[in-house]
Amino acid sequence: MTKIFIDGSQGTTGLRIYERFENRSDVKLLRIDESKRKDAAERAKLINESDVTFLCLPDDASREAVSLVSNSKTVIIDTSTAHRTESSFAYGFPELDGSFRERIKCSKRIAVPGCYASGFNSLVYPLVKNGIISPDYPLTCYAMSGYTGAGKKGIAQYEDEGRESELDSPRQYALAQQHKHLKEMKAVSSLTRVPFFAPHICDYPCGMVVSIPLFTDMLEKKMSLSDMQEMFASHYQNEQFIKVRELGYSKNMIGSNNFAGRDDMEIEINGNDERILLTSRFDNLGKGASGAAIQCLNIVLGTDEKTGLTLGE
Repeated sequence: MTKIFIDGSQGTTGLRIYERFENRSDVKLLRIDESKRKDAAERAKLINESDVTFLCLPDDASREAVSLVSNSKTVIIDTSTAHRTESSFAYGFPELDGSFRERIKCSKRIAVPGCYASGFNSLVYPLVKNGIISPDYPLTCYAMSGYTGAGKKGIAQYEDEGRESELDSPRQYALAQQHKHLKEMKAVSSLTRVPFFAPHICDYPCGMVVSIPLFTDMLEKKMSLSDMQEMFASHYQNEQFIKVRELGYSKNMIGSNNFAGRDDMEIEINGNDERILLTSRFDNLGKGASGAAIQCLNIVLGTDEKTGLTLGE
């Protein structure tokens, strides 16, 4: 039985990871005494006793936790931003191409992607890899997320009965273009230009839509709308967690919360032969966080990647 420790189990992602183990008989959870959850010695003991430790911590605390590993067997799956662009960590998005899945399978250090970065890279990585856009294409990314992506303080703010009326509407943030996911978005998709990124937090709990608009006259290859759909369908062929929809799948609107409670992702291609809109839709706490972490665990264990996870049609 695989021994699992979750360091930082009181946060949103940590709690969701705990939930995924409720009906699993192939793992044993190592639990820390509540009074010792910030005790470095006790954490080090449990980390080194575990086969796999999930880090659900702020960046500096995640770096500290990695430094506490004193054996060669413990696998670290880090959900923070700390190691996502570190060469010593495998990037936990196996569908991007076969090399990502293989590295996850063989690695003792895995970084779970950020939620926005998951949507962005699911769309942009295939464009760069297949020579559709140049690495310096001036990309724009708009995104809508449920408020659970804002962490415990943000959740409490949105769920407060006396909250400000502004929270009833979508709110754009990261106005200085310094969002923490930008580094990861640029690095993973091998971009030479930092994309313009406009994220919005909205008044619903879970779900996310990430959108990338493209002008076809700026592409490296001549691509029609149907060409673009066929490229994405081919790139993600046979992937269980990513569904590339046929053209016209959404008739008029794309909702942001439709994938709440799911661990898969949906890609749509809309627009026309001059202006194409790419969208990626998923649960910011599913494929965008805890679901992705569990998928990485399943790859490490060599079990079915869907184990303990929820996929739709």
